[in-house]
Amino acid sequence: MQAGGEAEDSQESSSRDTRTDISPPANDAKDHPDSKEAVSDLVPGAPGDTSDVQEMHPWNPYKAQKDVDIGDYYFRRKNYKAALDRYKEALYYKDNDAVATYRLAVCEEKLGDKTGARKNFEQYLKILPEGPFAKDARASVEKLGDKASK
Repeated sequence: MQAGGEAEDSQESSSRDTRTDISPPANDAKDHPDSKEAVSDLVPGAPGDTSDVQEMHPWNPYKAQKDVDIGDYYFRRKNYKAALDRYKEALYYKDNDAVATYRLAVCEEKLGDKTGARKNFEQYLKILPEGPFAKDARASVEKLGDKASK
């Protein structure tokens, strides 16, 4: 130690002086000639990108549940348009949420969107074929099948 209690330069450490080498190994292209094609679909817009994913959105089941709860509030007050928007938002934050999908279908049915209602009832049945609303969803699909074809 130097006078005054300061540490010597040789004993000091700084993370900014430590760099991590992220370059590929020298023989990587030779050892793995097809590696660029294997990961090209992981990079959006890269040559050979065949993915159909256009955007990412957050997954937040707590926000989704809150949206379902608020949608239920609007639904009980027969404000089906507001409830529909909340159920859609719930599905934005949690894809394939069975309750939100079923209730979205019910709202669409009440608002006269028979095609959307049938699609969402069928989606609910794919998610939970033996779920608590399965019997009602099947009955609605059968009922809407006749009306959707007319």
